[in-house]
Formats: sequence, structure tokens, C-alpha cells
Amino acid sequence: MDSGMHYLPLTPGLFSILILLFAGLIILIQLRVLRYAYMRLGVGPGAALFLLFGSLIGSYFNIPITVLPGLPVTSGQIVEFFGMRYVVPMVVSWPGTVLAVNVGGAVIPTLMSTYLVIRYQLWLKATLATVAIALVIHAMATPVPGIGIAVPVFAPVVATAILAFILSREYAPPLAYIGGSMGTLISADLLNLDKIGGIGAPIASIGGAGTFDGIFLTGILAVLLAGIASPSRPRPA
Repeated sequence: MDSGMHYLPLTPGLFSILILLFAGLIILIQLRVLRYAYMRLGVGPGAALFLLFGSLIGSYFNIPITVLPGLPVTSGQIVEFFGMRYVVPMVVSWPGTVLAVNVGGAVIPTLMSTYLVIRYQLWLKATLATVAIALVIHAMATPVPGIGIAVPVFAPVVATAILAFILSREYAPPLAYIGGSMGTLISADLLNLDKIGGIGAPIASIGGAGTFDGIFLTGILAVLLAGIASPSRPRPA
């Protein structure tokens, strides 16, 4: 079972695109083009790169929580949803649908979001952003056989950038990150746990395949989009 727990959530080609985006960010940060955008998020360029790199590497690792009884699992396939191709790991003997937590798509975003809420005391606005994004994404979340719950890849990015501006221009970057990552995790994964057992997925990973790409791009694009119009670096409360 352990041999099938860890795998890339996307096909190598699509995962390579995320790596290229990350490489582009490294170049832009080194040229100081994006320096202030990430400082508005509340972290320096080095910490931002570490955060994104950790998300990429961490997407490979899943922490099992429990095993859900359900349909016979799908194995060793590539499933396409909204133009994205997700990997169903190859398994030989499997007890059912393993419910797991993805390190790069759930653990790291949760820790970072918690840090931002505490740093800027965004308890109310962060809650509003998360709930609003969760409502939007939950309406789009779709159970995909063999994969789990998937959402259109750019939906969290667009929704969080717009909502962050509405709630607070000054704190738009951290609100975009918190609302996009936590809203997606809650709406797509946690609110659909009751549907997991009937989709025949060997692993239903919270923050993994089906949502990782949207959460990772939220960390890149939504924060940058929000940071462009943010008047200054947010002031710690």
C-alpha cells in the first residue's frame, strides 16, 4: 500500500508546466520585478520561493488518514477534466479508497494561511473570503471517477483575486492566498467527503489531484494579481 501512496497528482507534462512557472518566478524575483508583490504577502522573496518549492515537492507526498469502503478502485489510468490530465496511481492490492492529506496542496497552504491570519489579524475578513470562495468553488466541484473531487483549474484564481480586492485593497494579497487555498480545500474536498466512497478512487487526497493545480496557481497568480494594485505593504497588526 505504501508504494502507491506517493505519486505526482498531474501528468509529467502538466507538472513540468508548473515547474516552468516556478522557474520564471525565480528569474523575476532575482530581477526584483516581483520583490514587492511578495513582500505585500508578508514574506520575503526567499521565503516565497521556499513556500512554492515546498508545495511542488510536497504534492508528491500523501499522509494517509483512514480507509473508506466503496466501489472497486480505478487503477493506472490518466483522467482528463477541464483540460487537465490527472494521474490515477497503479495499484495491485488495495483495501478501498484511502483518504489522505496532500503535503503540498493542503498541509503547507494551511500553515501559511494560519500564519497570515495571525500576522495581520484578518480573522473576520479571512473568514468572509474563505466562505465566499468555498460557496463559489463548491458549486463547480465535480466528483471524477478514479480521481476524487476536481474543480476547474482557474476558478480559484479568478475568484480569489476579485474577492480580495472587494474585501480589502491593502490586505488583498494575503486574503487572496487564504481565501483561495482554504476556500478550495474546504469546498472541493472537505464538503464532499460523503461522495468519496462512490467514485472508485484508490486515493482521495485532500489538496491532491483535482485541486492541487488550482491551489498552487492561486499561490502564484492570485497573490500577484492582488499585489499589483495593493497600495503598500500590509502593516502587521
